[in-house]
Amino acid sequence: MSRPTPDPLPVDSFRRFYRDILHYLHKRTDNPSDAADMTQDVFTQWLDYRDRAQVEQPRAFLFQMARNLLRDHWRRQKVRHIIQPAHEADPEPMADERQDPLAAAQRQQRLEQLKAVLGELSPRRREALMLHRFEGLSQAQIAERMGISLSMVEKHIACALLHCKQRLDHDNGTEQPQ
Repeated sequence: MSRPTPDPLPVDSFRRFYRDILHYLHKRTDNPSDAADMTQDVFTQWLDYRDRAQVEQPRAFLFQMARNLLRDHWRRQKVRHIIQPAHEADPEPMADERQDPLAAAQRQQRLEQLKAVLGELSPRRREALMLHRFEGLSQAQIAERMGISLSMVEKHIACALLHCKQRLDHDNGTEQPQ
């Protein structure tokens, strides 16, 4: 009877690495909640990693995972202002729109414009963007749901956001010079 391959990350190392990664991420995000979430994601990815028995330096591997998640976090923060869910993008209350038909028409026009731009995306790109921005799923959750790699999710979301920003800027006459 063969014995299962032992996990190269003993419990004591796990605790120390967890604290080290949490501290590393907290210093860089300045948000304890985001740091804790990303640290949990690092160890979730570690547990899901099939070849972890072959990892010679688990600490370095875990920190690389943390850096990748941090990069994704910064990228999301950078592009967050590009597309916001409708309830965030337009804080005007609906009651004001009933009194101001022009505001209601402008809001409807922006929503139709956004709908058209989203319709231009490939189905996979649109799905990744919608899951991320409107359903609030993490990129790891999207990768699992869509059955694709985390880096592919990153590419889908980044390309979708860039497309939307460029199209909306072009349509609104606010294009930035290249």
